Amino acid sequence: MTTPSIGYLLWDVTRLVRKRYESASSSTCLTLAQAKALSHIACRQGVKQVDLAEVLDIKPMTLVRVIDSLVEEGFVERRPDPTDRRAHLIYLLPAADEQLKKVKSVANGIWAEALEGISEQEKEQFISMLQHIHSNLTIDNKLTIDNKPKS
Repeated sequence: MTTPSIGYLLWDVTRLVRKRYESASSSTCLTLAQAKALSHIACRQGVKQVDLAEVLDIKPMTLVRVIDSLVEEGFVERRPDPTDRRAHLIYLLPAADEQLKKVKSVANGIWAEALEGISEQEKEQFISMLQHIHSNLTIDNKLTIDNKPKS
């Protein structure tokens, strides 16, 4: 049997984490898409819907439904973008705080289980490597000021 590729392992770990969240998320009452959206909005208050869809890797129309449900629950609000009348900016409301704590608790439990048996030093190395890979693949990192690829 051949050793699985890095790409396969990353994809499959993501799939397994997603499945764990879906089975453990009864305490949050949020779908994975809602939880991810809420978490990203918490990090980037005032994010444009189109940019949030890009970060979450979902279609803008799919995100509209996710945001609609979060608005209905009173967790977020849409505000008009003062620089683009067609766009909306998304902001958290205070009611989201408790949900974010629950999401974080579920996620922490899943990652604690996933990283069981790995030393703190190995975790730090793993995070450092993932950050390096992330930096290598970030588009902005590959462009200079005049948008020409770095040599």
